[in-house]
Amino acid sequence: MTDIERVGVIGCGLMGAGIAEVCARAGLPVTVVERDAQAARSGRLRVTRSLDRAAAHGRIDAGAREAAAALITVTDQLEALHDRDLVVEAVAEDERLKLDVFTRLDPVVTGEHTVLATNTSSIPVIRLATATSRPERVVGVHFFNPVPVLRLVELVPSLLTSPTTTARAQTFVTGTLGKEVVRTRDKAGFVVNALLVPYLLAAVRMVESGSASVEDIDRGMVLGCAHPLGPLALTDLIGLDTTRAIAESLYTEFREPQYAPPPLLSRMVEAGLLGRKSGRGFHTYDER
Repeated sequence: MTDIERVGVIGCGLMGAGIAEVCARAGLPVTVVERDAQAARSGRLRVTRSLDRAAAHGRIDAGAREAAAALITVTDQLEALHDRDLVVEAVAEDERLKLDVFTRLDPVVTGEHTVLATNTSSIPVIRLATATSRPERVVGVHFFNPVPVLRLVELVPSLLTSPTTTARAQTFVTGTLGKEVVRTRDKAGFVVNALLVPYLLAAVRMVESGSASVEDIDRGMVLGCAHPLGPLALTDLIGLDTTRAIAESLYTEFREPQYAPPPLLSRMVEAGLLGRKSGRGFHTYDER
């Protein structure tokens, strides 16, 4: 187990809600902060629906579902995080937004040993850590969507993260949450996205050039390579806006053509075709 007993999460979208859920299912009280009261209500509903699905599919029983729900508080007050042992930032993959969160969080969390974590999937952790007065206690803890289902977490210490912070974060992820950790250096994209995103972008370029249809590209990778999802369906699941943001972060750091977002991806984001979250991306989804 770990000395982390009270958890805070900033952001209650898909990732934040998932992180809050797995922490509550591990028996920890969780305070989630959203930008306003309406977003807090929506976030609470997102967590509740996910717990309902888990119970309906037999992954947890009714008692565990009720216990987890009772441990989660969703608010729009950042000050509610003042007594947390661990705070995980899980807002949108936008560097300016994340920097603002860490700048505002720094004076709020007063605990001498509180770990500040970011769920960023591509932004170098050191950039966020230096927005605080305690960069030695900032670490990357990157979960994967859907958080309650996927077991992997990338652990990303920056050049200034203390060994104690890294060890506490790893013990929490493995001992308390029961997930698997891979450690990676603090480089844009880390391990998974540095490998995955060029593959997704290559599929987008195939559509853009007319080499093959969306359906045939996805079918080819599912049937030919035994992938559970084709690359374009996976891009829809991740979100086209998130995929573009990760690609831009990778391209900014490495300046390699394979990381450059294709024009088609950018046009679709500008049109609001974001994938599953908007009901339409490379595929169309039932709003239900």
